[in-house]
Amino acid sequence: MFCATAYVGYRGLEILSYIAVPAMGILLFLSMAVATHKIGGLDGLLAVVPTGELDLSTAITLVFGTFVSGATQATNWTRFSRSAKVAVLASLIGFFIGNGLMVLIGAYGAIVYQQPDVVEVLLLQGFAMAAMAMLLLNIWSTQDNTIYNFAVAGCNLLRTRRRKTVTLAGAVIGTLLALLGMYDLLVPYLILLGTVIPPIGGVIMADFFYRYRGQYPRLADTRLPAFNWPGLVAYAVGTVLAFHSPWVHRWWGLLPRPSPTLA
Repeated sequence: MFCATAYVGYRGLEILSYIAVPAMGILLFLSMAVATHKIGGLDGLLAVVPTGELDLSTAITLVFGTFVSGATQATNWTRFSRSAKVAVLASLIGFFIGNGLMVLIGAYGAIVYQQPDVVEVLLLQGFAMAAMAMLLLNIWSTQDNTIYNFAVAGCNLLRTRRRKTVTLAGAVIGTLLALLGMYDLLVPYLILLGTVIPPIGGVIMADFFYRYRGQYPRLADTRLPAFNWPGLVAYAVGTVLAFHSPWVHRWWGLLPRPSPTLA
């Protein structure tokens, strides 16, 4: 089912988003309202004393880790924007409002119910159907974008226009990985992504600001090479250095993965 909108294409993703985003927003605000009432309003919320501490370096690391991969991949979703201004605005809204709201509701649940998972919080609040809807919409609106991006990248890699075939192949691969227990390796996989994705951003920035002086030429007037070997080599070097730099852990709080700079 999650593959259906990705199979249709960008229009399918758009239609689902028009439904899923407002619906999830309503459910999030409903959950926050119930949680605020349960704890005794804003005064009760501020009166809660945390049982643990989080040092500044760890907090910075968490914030950086939350944004770096998503920011690097944002162009996968904004590349069809009408203008650069629209692309930047969409990214800012998604990161600061959308992602910020999800982080806020997670903190709310952790404070009031000791449970940061919004689906679990909705169940604890007695909204079983709302929890099911949130789970379905959240997973669907995330996975169809992931499958679509896999298809676009796969078509580019294989030099083929058979996007729907690649989409189905990606869905099959993802399903098989899930059945084989990929979820148990989720945290190591996310750590891996946090290492190998940021160098892409470093290479793109160097290409844009250094090679093209902040102004890409029109695609219609440019002959692109089959492979950008300098970029690929820079990416490989940045990734290897990110894995093996001995000073990474000393600066872990401020530079969780210095791979963009290294690349």
